[in-house]
Amino acid sequence: MEPGNDTQISEFLLLGLSEEPELQLLIFGLFLSMYLITVFGNLLLILAVSSESYLHTPMYFFLANLSFVDICFTSTTIPKMLQNIQTQSIVITYEGCITQIYFFLLFSGWDAFLLAVMAYDRFVAICHPLHYMVIMNPTYSTLLVLVSWIMSTLNSLLQTLMMSWLSFCREAKISHFFCEINQVVQLACSVTFLNDMMMYFATVLLAGAPLSGILYSYSKIVFSIQRISTAQGKYKAFSTCASHILVVFLFYVTGLGVYLSSAATQNSHASAVASVMYTVVTPMLNPFIYSLRNTDIKRALKRIIGFPVI
Repeated sequence: MEPGNDTQISEFLLLGLSEEPELQLLIFGLFLSMYLITVFGNLLLILAVSSESYLHTPMYFFLANLSFVDICFTSTTIPKMLQNIQTQSIVITYEGCITQIYFFLLFSGWDAFLLAVMAYDRFVAICHPLHYMVIMNPTYSTLLVLVSWIMSTLNSLLQTLMMSWLSFCREAKISHFFCEINQVVQLACSVTFLNDMMMYFATVLLAGAPLSGILYSYSKIVFSIQRISTAQGKYKAFSTCASHILVVFLFYVTGLGVYLSSAATQNSHASAVASVMYTVVTPMLNPFIYSLRNTDIKRALKRIIGFPVI
């Protein structure tokens, strides 16, 4: 792979989820609804956390950041998809594709790191409750979010710079509704060995490392919960983790499932359909998962909406 501005194409073609004309209106309405629910739900969660003083704790600080990332994550891909359906065009410019890859990698990586940080927060709260406010002080909490952002930014910047070195000299059709980096790299007519190695390394760093941290934190949490003598105490400790466990399960199982299945079947269209789960559905469900089982969040949301708080 040699650097140089020798790209011979100026645009890519996003084939989307279906090329059937009769399905386009249905897909447009479905994804517009999911996008609006995602943005509105996560904005409500951010507003609830920022407006209520009793929610100004590390756990809810991380949750507000996760909601912000989820809004940005879906905004990276869905608006362009909706625009293409509305204009009956499947074109995305070369610059637009590279930009989309950059922000997709940025927010997906930041999402993974934040889930690991939230697992660590629950680990400290349950395993070291007396030192929780000392360890998870505002400065340290902000630092954890900042480091997560820096790590994800460095990865997305490096990968997109390496993408810009590739040349594309054949029909650039992407069987996806956004510029998915694996598929874009496969379209290159220059050597992609370094790009492939970088993607494998990034997968280990941005998926494997946070997941290992999450599993380690919850192994310690389970051990601590088993030592609690009362059933009520065990339930209370576990209930503070239940929502996060569900979100982690949705994000990692759907994300890893997409990449493992696509690697096994080489069916890019099936991968595009399956990726809807972690790129659209999971960010949409997160506010509901965290609010339905959390009385503090529900009370804050009732105040914002104007419902009487009992």
